[in-house]
Amino acid sequence: MDVAIIGAAGACGRQLAGQLLDRRVVPESSTLQLVGHRGGASETELWGLRADLEDAFGDWAPTLELVVDPEQVRADIVVVLAGATVSLDPNQTVDRAELGRRNAVMFEEYARTFAAWERPPVVVVQSNPVELGVHVFAQHLPPHQVLGAAGWSDTLRFRHELAVELGVGRRAVSAAMLGQHGDHAVPAWSMVRVHGLTRHEVEAKVAQVRRGRSLADLPAEIVAARTEVVDLIREGRVQDAYDRTQGLPADLRVAVKPFFTSFTSGRTTEAVTAHAAADLVAAVVECRWQAVPAQVADPDRWGGLTAPLAVPVVLGPNGWLSTVPVDLADDERAALQAADAAVASSIRSVLDGR
Repeated sequence: MDVAIIGAAGACGRQLAGQLLDRRVVPESSTLQLVGHRGGASETELWGLRADLEDAFGDWAPTLELVVDPEQVRADIVVVLAGATVSLDPNQTVDRAELGRRNAVMFEEYARTFAAWERPPVVVVQSNPVELGVHVFAQHLPPHQVLGAAGWSDTLRFRHELAVELGVGRRAVSAAMLGQHGDHAVPAWSMVRVHGLTRHEVEAKVAQVRRGRSLADLPAEIVAARTEVVDLIREGRVQDAYDRTQGLPADLRVAVKPFFTSFTSGRTTEAVTAHAAADLVAAVVECRWQAVPAQVADPDRWGGLTAPLAVPVVLGPNGWLSTVPVDLADDERAALQAADAAVASSIRSVLDGR
C-alpha cells in the first residue's frame, strides 16, 4: 500500500515519516509521499527530509516521493498532519475556533480532491481540530474510510497514566479515552482492565484513582487545571508547573500534560501524535483487525451521537469496519452526550463563520 503524509515537513509529519520507516510499516515495493506546500520553507525542508530518511533507512525504505500540490497525491492511505496549530507561546491566547476556521479550508481542499478519485483513500486525520477534520472529509468520502487518530493518542496517554498510578507496565492496562480530543474527553472508567487483577480489585483501584470526582465536572476541571499550569509557566515557575501537573488525577494529567509539554519545550507533542497515527496506518497496511478508540462520523450508531467523537471501532484493510458496542456506565453515557453537543456546536460555529 502507498502512504502519503500531508504536512510531512512539520514536526509531527517528520516524526511520523521516521516512525513508519523505522517500523517498516510501508513495504519496500510501495511509495511514501511527503506532501507539503509549493514554494517556501515547506518545499525546501521536504528535500532535506527526504535525503535524511534515505540515509537512515535506505536498506529497506520504499520509494520516497515529494509532493507539493494536492492533485499530485496518489496513495491508498493518507495521514493529515498539516495546517495551523495553536501557538506554543504560553503568553498567547489559545483560539481553537480560529484554528478551526483556518484548517477547515485545508480539509475541504484535500477532501474535494480525494472525492474525485476513482478509488478514494483511507484518510487518517491527526490535525486539529480533529473532529472538524473528520467531519469535513466524511462529507466528501465514504465515512468508513475516514477516522481520527486523536482518540488513540489520548488512549495511549490514559493507559500510561493509569499504569503509573497502579505501578504496572502500560501493556498490562486496557482502557479507552472516548469523546472529544479536548475539554470533553470521556475516560471510560468502566472499561478499565488490568492484567493480573480481578474485576473487584480493578474497581477498587479505579475508585482510588478517581478520588471521588464526577465525570460531569471533568470539563471544568480540565480548564481550571490547564489555566493554573500555564499561568505557572508564564511566571517562569516551570518546576512548580511540572509538580502541579504530576499531582493531578490521572484523567486530568491526560488532558493537561500535553500543554505543559508544548509550552515548556516549544514543540508540540510530536512523538505520541505520530506514534498513534503510525499505529493506525500499520493496522490498515498489515490488514490487522484491531479495535481502537478513534474519531469517526457515524450518526446511526452509538446512541445517536451526531458529532465525530472517539468511540471504539474495528480497523480493517479499508478503514474502519464497525463500532464496538460497550456497556458504559450512566455517567459515561451522559458525558458522551455532553461531548456530542459541544463538538457539534463547535463544528457548526466554525463552518457557519467561514
